[in-house]
Amino acid sequence: MESDLLLDVKDLRTCFHIAEGTVHAVNGVSFSLRNGETLGLVGESGCGKSVTMLSLLRLIAIPPGEIVSGEAIFEGRDLLRMSDAEIEHIRGNKIGMVFQDPMTSLNPVLTIGHQLCEPLRIHLGMDAQRARRRAVQLLEMVGIPDAEHRLSDYPHQFSGGMRQRVMIAMALAAEPSLLIADEPTTALDVTIQAQIVELVQHLRAQMNMAVIWITHDLGVVAEIAERILVMYAGFIVEEAMVDDLYEDSRHPYTRALLAALPRVDRRRDQRLRSIPGAPPNLLAAPKGCPFAARCELAFDRCQVEMPPLRTVATAHQSACWIDLATGKKW
Repeated sequence: MESDLLLDVKDLRTCFHIAEGTVHAVNGVSFSLRNGETLGLVGESGCGKSVTMLSLLRLIAIPPGEIVSGEAIFEGRDLLRMSDAEIEHIRGNKIGMVFQDPMTSLNPVLTIGHQLCEPLRIHLGMDAQRARRRAVQLLEMVGIPDAEHRLSDYPHQFSGGMRQRVMIAMALAAEPSLLIADEPTTALDVTIQAQIVELVQHLRAQMNMAVIWITHDLGVVAEIAERILVMYAGFIVEEAMVDDLYEDSRHPYTRALLAALPRVDRRRDQRLRSIPGAPPNLLAAPKGCPFAARCELAFDRCQVEMPPLRTVATAHQSACWIDLATGKKW
């Protein structure tokens, strides 16, 4: 239902002007998100996942960055047209973000308590005493023991996993409608990764919030997302429900990613497949399909014309000039 729509992004384009030229980082990205939904955003490093989300929150440095075009309607208002004061009220309040590296995202010279209480005072108007009580509750909510005493500790006194839990607590302090998690498990070992994924799933259900989970790890996103967007070179090349993507992917890039994923049911004589070549140089304006140079199925049209996202099955879209189910060329 339209009234269930939380975020609607259309034709988002972001570039960076550097000495060597203009980097076309995000190239016409469009997607929507419903209330309470978990959306996975996957793709290899440098494909534009983080820049897309930082653009929505207006956190890219301008200059050298520039949001060239697009709209991002969040709860009925365009994030890209808001004043600085309005977007500051949204960030950390209506939209929480967990950044990529828990080792560097916290201020090393401020206590955990200070950093947790700040958004409570700014966004919710709490006095120091109320903010401290709420900070203790937040640390307990994310599973940090002895929360009252740990408020006085500094980030270096926490392990990587605990720091990420603190980041999640900070992002959820004002009970946002949307949590954006930017590769929150990348720097953590596998056991801690599983704990963080489980924690976010639990909190999402408890708070009935939407989640956008950014990752290059298809194994992690399979556990947490309901719907997945696959990005490559600043474009969305496939969108599908999570089961459909794994069982019947319809873009050559997605299939190549899945073929490179270790599986427990893989035979011993089956080798993991790497993707040949390298991602395109985004200093050049996009022309044709960005994956064409690495694609075994590419033909002449792929080199000169970017395929649009087209519906290939129910709730399933792919940007490819070949229907992978039938082999038919568009």
